[in-house]
Amino acid sequence: MRTPRAAALAGILFGVLLSTALVLVRLSVPDSPNDAVAWVADGSKRRMVLFALNLLPFAGISFLWFIGVVRSRIGAAEDRLFSTVFLGSGLLFVAMLFVAGAISGGLILAPGEQVVDQVWPYGRRVAFSLISVYAMRMAAVFTLSTTTIATRLHLAPRWLSVWGFATGAFLMFTIGILPWIELVFPIWVLVFSIHILVVSFRSGHVDVDPDAEPDAAPAPAS
Repeated sequence: MRTPRAAALAGILFGVLLSTALVLVRLSVPDSPNDAVAWVADGSKRRMVLFALNLLPFAGISFLWFIGVVRSRIGAAEDRLFSTVFLGSGLLFVAMLFVAGAISGGLILAPGEQVVDQVWPYGRRVAFSLISVYAMRMAAVFTLSTTTIATRLHLAPRWLSVWGFATGAFLMFTIGILPWIELVFPIWVLVFSIHILVVSFRSGHVDVDPDAEPDAAPAPAS
C-alpha cells in the first residue's frame, strides 16, 4: 500500500489509461464543429469516445493513488512549498479532467440533431479549454514540482530530471498549439513510474512503517 512499487503501479496504470483515452478521442472526434451531426450519427465513433470517457475515472483514481503514495514516501523530507504545489496541481488536474469528461459525455448523449447542432460548438470549446488551457497547465506545474522534489531527494537520475523539466516547460507553453501534445504528460508519468519500479526491484526495497516504534536498545550488562 505504501511502498514505491505501489506508486509505480498506480502511475503506470494512469499513464496507460489516460494515453489510451486521449488517443481514442483524438482519432474519433471531428476537427470541425460543423461535422457534429454526421459524427453523432456514426455509432462506432460515438462508442469509441464513450469508452474513452469511461476510462477517465479510473485514470483519475490511479493518479490520486500515485500522488498519495509518492507523498507518503517523501515523508518528513518534504518541502512545504513544493509539496503544496505538487498536491494542489495534481488535485486540480484530476478535477478539471473529470469536468471535461462530464461535459463531453453530455454532448455525446444529448438527444436530437437540433440539440447537437446548437450546443456542440459551445460544449466542445469548453471541454477543449478545460483540457488544453487549464488541466494540462496544471499537469505542467505538477511535473515541474515533482521533478524538483525528486531531484532534491536524489530519487531520479539526471536524464529523467532533465526530461521532467523539459516536459513541464513544453506543456506550459505549447499546449493548444501542437496536436497530440497532451500525450507528453501521461508518457512522462509512465516512464517515471517504470523507473521507480525498476529501482525498487534492484534495491530489494523493504518498506518500513514510519509510525512504528524503533527497537529498544539492549540493556547494559550488569
